[in-house]
Amino acid sequence: MKRIQYHRYGGPEVMRLEDFEPRELGAEDVLVRVRAAAANPMDFGIRDGAMKMMTGRSFPRGMGYDFAGVVEAVGADVTRLRVGDEVLGGAPIKWSGAFADVVVAEHKGIVEKPANLSFEAAAALPTVGLTAYQALFNKGKLQPGQAVFVHGSLGGVGRAGVQLASAHGARVAGSCRAGSADEARALGIDPVVDFDFDAAALAQRFDIVFDTVGKLPIKEARKMLSPNGRIVSTSPSPANIARSALPGPFHAVIAHAVTADIEAVARAAGDGHLELPIARTVPLSEAVAALTDLERNGSSKRGKLIIVPG
Repeated sequence: MKRIQYHRYGGPEVMRLEDFEPRELGAEDVLVRVRAAAANPMDFGIRDGAMKMMTGRSFPRGMGYDFAGVVEAVGADVTRLRVGDEVLGGAPIKWSGAFADVVVAEHKGIVEKPANLSFEAAAALPTVGLTAYQALFNKGKLQPGQAVFVHGSLGGVGRAGVQLASAHGARVAGSCRAGSADEARALGIDPVVDFDFDAAALAQRFDIVFDTVGKLPIKEARKMLSPNGRIVSTSPSPANIARSALPGPFHAVIAHAVTADIEAVARAAGDGHLELPIARTVPLSEAVAALTDLERNGSSKRGKLIIVPG
């Protein structure tokens, strides 16, 4: 078995493709043969040690969280999934290890893959789809007919949020980089504004202001809210977490594995309401170089880096 792993926290130079033995299955765990895995910005931050309070200091650690594949074994208490099921999901942050031939994950973070969805498309969904879903529905309490503003509408979480909100019957406006307005309008976003927009021009128009960039000033977001509106941010800074605990419209979202929520995201993708672009697909044998390039230089086109067997 092969996986991308590292033996100390650090930059891209610490990543290695090495032999490994999968961790022993617990009663609620599932062993999945990986058919595709997707890179997220958090992969690099976690490898750098930004979340070492959660991830610990036990090495080697695997890279990668989002995956799609086929179930090879299940723990004693797992009844919802069976050997041979095609699934998508995410590995727990403490374990990781999706950039591999096989991955062990908790069953609550894994759901059946819609039959009409490719493994590559399915692997792109878990982190960004779950974050957008929980931001809009769990924190934002989105209802049909409401108005949503998505700051950073063409990023992974933003794009997922736009599509999920639209599919739920919401009216969606949003911001994006200058020059990308046509792409945003093609998603049904109206109006489309640049990142440096004047919030006063959009005063009291939105039931939810969804900041997927984490850089929209609170006082500017407040200007845009309708009475009883909510601000939801994907930036879980200590200040934002503290602000979330106070009375008021602000809420920070940290995605966590809830089976029903992941199923809702998968269902939206299977129904054609949620589609995330793929920028590049590489075999596992070439993934260290591709991940290093992505981290250092960014993607040459919008979309996910997908890692497949080989």
